[in-house]
Amino acid sequence: MSGAPEDPSVSRVPHDFDAMYVDSTPPPWDIGRPQAEFRRLAEADGLIGPVLDVGCGTGEHALLAAAHGHVAVGVDFAPSAIALARAKAAARGLDVRFAVGDALELEALGGRFETVLDCGLFHTFEDADRPRFEASLAAVVVPGGRYHLLCFSEHQPGDWGPRRVTQDEIRRCFKERWEVMAIDASLIEITIDPAGAQAWHAELLRH
Repeated sequence: MSGAPEDPSVSRVPHDFDAMYVDSTPPPWDIGRPQAEFRRLAEADGLIGPVLDVGCGTGEHALLAAAHGHVAVGVDFAPSAIALARAKAAARGLDVRFAVGDALELEALGGRFETVLDCGLFHTFEDADRPRFEASLAAVVVPGGRYHLLCFSEHQPGDWGPRRVTQDEIRRCFKERWEVMAIDASLIEITIDPAGAQAWHAELLRH
């Protein structure tokens, strides 16, 4: 297993966010397994490698891709999450590169990808960062590559957790360099509610 060393210059992630991964209670999104939506995608041969798990947390989706025979990379701001992901890979005997890094600067990873999996990252960005993320993503996805986005939708009630995202917001953000293949209602599994959270699963094709 290989991995980039932790980069002390990565500082936009709040300390308390990183600390959530060393707390005795995992954060709500860290369910200890891949999201059902991405498991179904993998089982249907919907992953084409190399695969990037962006905002990977403790790495379940990169590990899923590796278990299906793909070259896989996971990147996250939180060093504690990356340490846990590397430990999982070692325990499972899977060769995955996990790196501490900035999703707004994905070219720093030094790779190109045919599939990108994003569970719960896009909906954390402020409006000003969304175009930066789209450009960062476009720079590392090959033409014909796919971006699978799983994010909270506006149909999730309440005001706890991340901001809600509409279909129109997804379409506007990715209108220049991507074709929206599908946006389907889905769920994000979370530890604090067995019913999960209402979500969109968007599949986008890089021009």
